[in-house]
Amino acid sequence: MWRVIGWCASCYFILAVGVLAQQSKPAEPVAPPTRQDVDEVVPGDWAPELLDAILSSPNQGAHEALMDATFAAGPSIVPQLEAALKDDRTAEFAAQSLAYIGGNRALDILAKLVADPRDLDLRRFFYGALGEFRTAQATQVLLDVIARSDAEPDRTVTEAAIIALTVRSDESLLPALKQAHSKLKDVVIRDDLGNAMEVIESRAKILASLEGKNAGDSAEQAVRTYFSPALEPQPNPSEPAQLAVKDPKTDKATVKTRAQTRPLITVEVQKMTFSPDKTRALAHVVFEDPSALANYDMVLQKEFGAWKIVSVWLGAEKEKAPAIPTPKSPPVK
Repeated sequence: MWRVIGWCASCYFILAVGVLAQQSKPAEPVAPPTRQDVDEVVPGDWAPELLDAILSSPNQGAHEALMDATFAAGPSIVPQLEAALKDDRTAEFAAQSLAYIGGNRALDILAKLVADPRDLDLRRFFYGALGEFRTAQATQVLLDVIARSDAEPDRTVTEAAIIALTVRSDESLLPALKQAHSKLKDVVIRDDLGNAMEVIESRAKILASLEGKNAGDSAEQAVRTYFSPALEPQPNPSEPAQLAVKDPKTDKATVKTRAQTRPLITVEVQKMTFSPDKTRALAHVVFEDPSALANYDMVLQKEFGAWKIVSVWLGAEKEKAPAIPTPKSPPVK
């Protein structure tokens, strides 16, 4: 029995020594897990796919939120936007963002889109942003675009140039615009240009008035000033402009001008996003009259303490159904 116990004890001793020997050996280095071991790398460039998914979302607010975030990032994001121009899925968003952010670097990038061989029609973002640069060269480029409008297959390009000149409210542009208007054959562009000239002339007078002196006190006031020609009181065409009123005491007639009525028009600034230095703003505006509703993106710049509109971009428009007159109830007998 003791021999058995002794033999078992010897076996236990040999086993223990073996275990201790194994524990005393230096552990072999284990390679850290690679990123592929943790999470497989997504093939390809996922950034354009992510942007495209957001821009293609059925939720319209996703696009607007992404644009606001890009604008709020400011000029520091221009290199990334330049890279996004290379992908057809994100090129339009990148061009639009560059136009909104503005500045010389963004304009230089947008200028290359004039010769872009792709069929994306991104030139309108260059011409729309060019209105901010009030130089003789920039003005001539925009006038040349309007002059070529009959041969331009994409009307949005010409419309962007017209709006770019309209935001200036500069009456010195009227002679050149009238000359271009007289040569145009495209009926739609002729109407757009005719309306633009009327707006320029009307807004210039308002800005020169006492009321217009405070046009840039705030960004919202600058937005309302842009629409001021439409917000001005208008005469009722069904009523005479003047009315003869007799004095019952003297029986003499006095000619009085009939009071003008204000149009049923509203301008609502739904949201405003500012650049990092707070000198530039992106306003989402809804313009509504009795017949239609239009959405605008308006870019403002603060100069010498005053806000002014530097570019305007027309968004979705919606016509309203004509109001159905309520039938009158028959008189109660």
